[in-house]
Amino acid sequence: MTPGNNNGSEYEFLTTDDVLGYLRINARTVYRLIKNGEIPAVRIGRQWRIRRCDLDSWLDGQRAAK
Repeated sequence: MTPGNNNGSEYEFLTTDDVLGYLRINARTVYRLIKNGEIPAVRIGRQWRIRRCDLDSWLDGQRAAK
């Protein structure tokens, strides 16, 4: 599968605002998770981007840890 020809969310990048809404948590928590390396993120300019598949994998890991 190529990045320009996907029909899933494998290459979908979320902003921190998207993550706030998706997880229903506050901005400080999102930035703390990024800073601690718990949620893989890349910085593009002054903004962070998180791949949806990475976020979903992290959520699955959180559920399994409980």
